[in-house]
Amino acid sequence: MKQKLKTALAFTKNVFTTGALSETSRKVELEICHHLPTDKDITVVEFGMGHGNLTREILNTISSGSKLFTFEVNKEFCDHVHKTLPDPRLTIINDGAENLTTHVSEKIQGVIASIPFSFFSEEKGLEIIQNAYDQLEINCFYSQVLYTKFNFKKFQTIFDASELKKLSNFPPEYIYHCQKLAQ
Repeated sequence: MKQKLKTALAFTKNVFTTGALSETSRKVELEICHHLPTDKDITVVEFGMGHGNLTREILNTISSGSKLFTFEVNKEFCDHVHKTLPDPRLTIINDGAENLTTHVSEKIQGVIASIPFSFFSEEKGLEIIQNAYDQLEINCFYSQVLYTKFNFKKFQTIFDASELKKLSNFPPEYIYHCQKLAQ
């Protein structure tokens, strides 16, 4: 209970960075990792690590030879996850998602994101999505959780196939599953 209160306070204090008042639900954790390949070694990128609940689920989903690069702008969150999730597959990057190409040069097979697009400029949001699309391998997914459907059109303009899934939590959470297909 003490950790949950500490987490809620940290999210509230950083609401304009995290875009959330609390960690995502268990339903979101399971749904957002749904399209990650589990039968081979892959490279996954996470945008918006927070206190690591999605990070933990990604690590539980991917194979033992896979890699996870996770981006988080809040240094306290990075330090917390570094202490609580010691895993050789995990690389924590204390930087914004817009700097993906600065830190990860290889092709990726999945993106899991919980960053607050509503707080980004139109240009920054599109840059993040486009960079992720460009680095994704064909037939792979970018999955994003948001509290609104408002940003879905941004993803539809870049990705070849996009699906919106509403999870009936309070507040409602939306998962955008966006796929890069062969041209």
